[in-house]
Amino acid sequence: MQWMLWTLPTAAFFIGIVAILIVMTIWQFIQPTRERRGWIIPMRTTRGDRLFIGLLSSAYLTALWVALVPLTSWILLVLVVLWIVGLILFG
Repeated sequence: MQWMLWTLPTAAFFIGIVAILIVMTIWQFIQPTRERRGWIIPMRTTRGDRLFIGLLSSAYLTALWVALVPLTSWILLVLVVLWIVGLILFG
């Protein structure tokens, strides 16, 4: 793996994604999901669907933030985490 530089933020990002998938899998075994219509996404979705939409939209939000906003990325991290949690719970 000489071609890839694994920095702490890069490793933390991928560890976070794996942790989210593990938690969602355990949650699915404990309490199976049902499709429901939320107030953020106007169609019937499962928790997994909302997680995927949340991760994808967070990638776009991050790209827009980096391109347009000259503020620190820590603010973005808080906003993205709140967005994903809100989307999974209320989406």
